[in-house]
Amino acid sequence: MALTGNKGEWSEIYVFLRLLADGKIFAADDRINRIDDMFFPIIKIIREENSGMQYEYIIDRENLNIEIYLNDENILQVPIDAFKAEADHLLMEINKPCKSDGSFGADRTENFIHNIMINKLKAPSSDKSDINIKIHDVNTGYEKMAGFSIKSDLGMPPTLLNPGKTTNFIFNVTGLDPKYINEINSIDTRSKIKDRIKKIKAKGGELSFAFMENDTFCNNLIMIDSQMPVVIACMLFGYYSDNATDCVGLVNFVRNINPLSFNPDFYVHKVKDLLCAVALGMTPATRWDGRDEASGGYIIVKTNGDVLAYHIYNRDAFRNYLLNSTRFESPSSTRYNYGKLYMQHDGNIQIKLNLQIRFK
Repeated sequence: MALTGNKGEWSEIYVFLRLLADGKIFAADDRINRIDDMFFPIIKIIREENSGMQYEYIIDRENLNIEIYLNDENILQVPIDAFKAEADHLLMEINKPCKSDGSFGADRTENFIHNIMINKLKAPSSDKSDINIKIHDVNTGYEKMAGFSIKSDLGMPPTLLNPGKTTNFIFNVTGLDPKYINEINSIDTRSKIKDRIKKIKAKGGELSFAFMENDTFCNNLIMIDSQMPVVIACMLFGYYSDNATDCVGLVNFVRNINPLSFNPDFYVHKVKDLLCAVALGMTPATRWDGRDEASGGYIIVKTNGDVLAYHIYNRDAFRNYLLNSTRFESPSSTRYNYGKLYMQHDGNIQIKLNLQIRFK
């Protein structure tokens, strides 16, 4: 069966081919510009297509080949120039218009990767890593394996934090006459959730954060900071109140309100912590131990085909990039069961608001 995928999925193969062709990966600054004097030489890339079958793609700089090993046995040698030519070709394929569902095939690339023992666009992984690279650390002189998550700017902007019922935040609504509940819930405009919040406020209602629907996600946020649920709830209120959409604007909204009466810089720092944690492995539905699953960092594929990395040595740039490059979004309210007023047995009125974060 022919391989098909969207631009983001083919981008992972592109990164694989491009890094083996280049033999190194440059670091990026917080504006995704290449830092010319900061790069990491690549020793090899490891890929496990199926359980127990580990392929190593080792760069032989002396003979200008990629040596392919299966379970420590050399099975193939391919010129580095072939990887460069295929990376260039695949970039052109990715940049072509594709079908309405976003999927497409790339016959020439498919034939090439089959010949080098790759049969899937995405290799199975037990963590957040999309690619595992052994790099030479020029700062310490050590060679170490590092898992990187890949984000491509070649396709539609991907989500950073996927929505679910796990990402619902519950707010108390006070000062609202219950007779308005049905009227407000019946609002069915394109921006219905934001319009309902406006109507709640117009009818004298006020929202205050109560609790999160999912204990696992709540505990994950508390791992970052005990007040993190309050901070994100305040950003959600700002988003659905139409004060801002992007993360920079929403953080500034929280800074101005200062719900915790802290140094306003606290909110910027903690939101960056959250975005970084999500980018490197934390998910709402799985208990998080505070560790980065993508231990190497983050790889960005730019629109011009450049492949750049955020590694431990430019983590501050990575944090700034995430804050500057993300926004909140409203997912399906029916699918995730949020956005309608409801009354509890004790007469309290509540509403759920959902968190989704996407790259701009």
